[in-house]
Amino acid sequence: MADTADTRTPGQIEADIARRRAALAETLDEIGVRVHPKTIVGDAKAKVVAHADHTLGRAYVGVNRAVSQVKAQFVDEKGAPRLERVVPAGLLVVGVVGLLALGTRKRRR
Repeated sequence: MADTADTRTPGQIEADIARRRAALAETLDEIGVRVHPKTIVGDAKAKVVAHADHTLGRAYVGVNRAVSQVKAQFVDEKGAPRLERVVPAGLLVVGVVGLLALGTRKRRR
């Protein structure tokens, strides 16, 4: 059998116990902070905010892409309006507004 006798002095043993108690107390404090309701709520809020930021960022990129695609339909590469597309779209808008105005007028009578 191997010799397992402890060669430390009583002072060394007491110092080792004190170090281990301090480390254990620190670990327990960390656990206490992690499971504290305010910490849990704060972590949950941070996750929600991060998710919302990510979602809003993706939505912004999608809207920006859609606006760019629509703009490309009505403006050429030089920035000049494409009259062959602007005029029909304008007439369509005027027609829809006119129909809505007529519908509103008929309801009022």
